[in-house]
Amino acid sequence: MFKRIALFIATNLAVIFVLSIVLRLLGVDSVQTAQGTIDYEALLVLSLVIGFGGSFISLAMSKWMAKRSTGAQVIDQPRNSAESWLLSTVQQQAQKAGIETPEVAIYDSPDMNAFATGMRRNSALVAVSTGLLRGMPKDEVEAVLAHEVSHVANGDMVTLALVQGVVNTFVIFLSRIVGHFVDRVLLRNEGGYGIGYFVSVLAAQLLFGILASVIVMYVSRQREFRADAGSAELNGRQPMINALARLEGGMPAQLPESLEAFGISGARREGFKALFMSHPPIPARIAALKNS
Repeated sequence: MFKRIALFIATNLAVIFVLSIVLRLLGVDSVQTAQGTIDYEALLVLSLVIGFGGSFISLAMSKWMAKRSTGAQVIDQPRNSAESWLLSTVQQQAQKAGIETPEVAIYDSPDMNAFATGMRRNSALVAVSTGLLRGMPKDEVEAVLAHEVSHVANGDMVTLALVQGVVNTFVIFLSRIVGHFVDRVLLRNEGGYGIGYFVSVLAAQLLFGILASVIVMYVSRQREFRADAGSAELNGRQPMINALARLEGGMPAQLPESLEAFGISGARREGFKALFMSHPPIPARIAALKNS
């Protein structure tokens, strides 16, 4: 737990440091003109840099973060028949999918899960848990691997980063407009921004951030349906259906929050919280495969 928190803090500090340098180089020190109005051009630049910059810096660091937060060990030279089979299976599936073989790793966890991440289709990472290797027969493990390889082949990590960048940009841009309106029109403050601006920006950013998360998670759920279909195309439909059914009866996924959207299954939520699920309910995924 401490290791994950430390990595999270270090990553965010690195993102803030890099973005502050970029903004300084672009000359965006303030979004307020000398007359006290909004400099929309500067605000848009700031929103784009922070919105897309944070998203893509996180994506660029995703493999490094994934390895350290899960303790995943990349298979460079297989040490046993299981690792040889795992590496060979991913190589064959990557060839079918038309991509270069991702790095293949194993991480120690009792839950049945796997994930894929990486900034580029031809420089990705596919990792599986020891619980998945112990808890599933080979044909179902192959289906899960094909699902993750499909994520890579579809460019899903970049797609999600782009969507996150777009919604982040809107959140930052709109929240500061709300703050300016509250500070200048409602509170009639003159000169530099007062406390009303900063409080209203934080409140608006929280509200818009919640709405943005709903959009991002919707896109994430659609990616899962596509990856399931990709697994069926690479490896056959029934093994993927069987693997999903086994996951439905197993313990909930236990990946770090930053990796949850890239796992084979995510946290289960009901009611309003279902809007924030990174994965569709497993029965819905099974139904989609059966009807395809």
